[in-house]
Amino acid sequence: MTRYCAFFASINVGGNRITMADLRYAFEREEFENVETVVASGNVLFDFDDRPTEGLEDLFAHMMLERFDLKTFAAVRNADEVRAAVEDNPFTGIGQDHYVHTLFLEREAERAPFDKLVADHAGRGPEKIALGPRSLYIDYVDGAGASKLTNAFIERRLGCRGTARNVRSLARIHAKMA
Repeated sequence: MTRYCAFFASINVGGNRITMADLRYAFEREEFENVETVVASGNVLFDFDDRPTEGLEDLFAHMMLERFDLKTFAAVRNADEVRAAVEDNPFTGIGQDHYVHTLFLEREAERAPFDKLVADHAGRGPEKIALGPRSLYIDYVDGAGASKLTNAFIERRLGCRGTARNVRSLARIHAKMA
């Protein structure tokens, strides 16, 4: 069995309220093992046969729509990918851990749309952005809350959805996965 984390977008924000107990139960009903939630923002740890994570992401999107009437997306990563989301982030250790994020993307971002994102954001704020595997690394410098580098801004330019976690939370999640 492989240990995974599903990082759900838009859980317990903007009116999309789901109890973590209900979310755990939904995973258990789908026969995932050792289900555990971390923080009340849609991080679900579970064990499952080793398989490509894209199929799991599709399954979870369907599960959330069917069980909770919630159209969302989940980025699924194994323990090595979660570790890399912290260690490979070029801003880890440079920026403040609660401002440095990895934005997990639903697919690999192409270079041209990423370059457009960087160009369109130039002059809009102090944030730093780098491209990672199926992810963006972001240092929000002054915090994500007041930033103009929003998920909607990013998604319009890249043409794909994403969900972000700060490196402090990711390190905590990885420790629970180990």
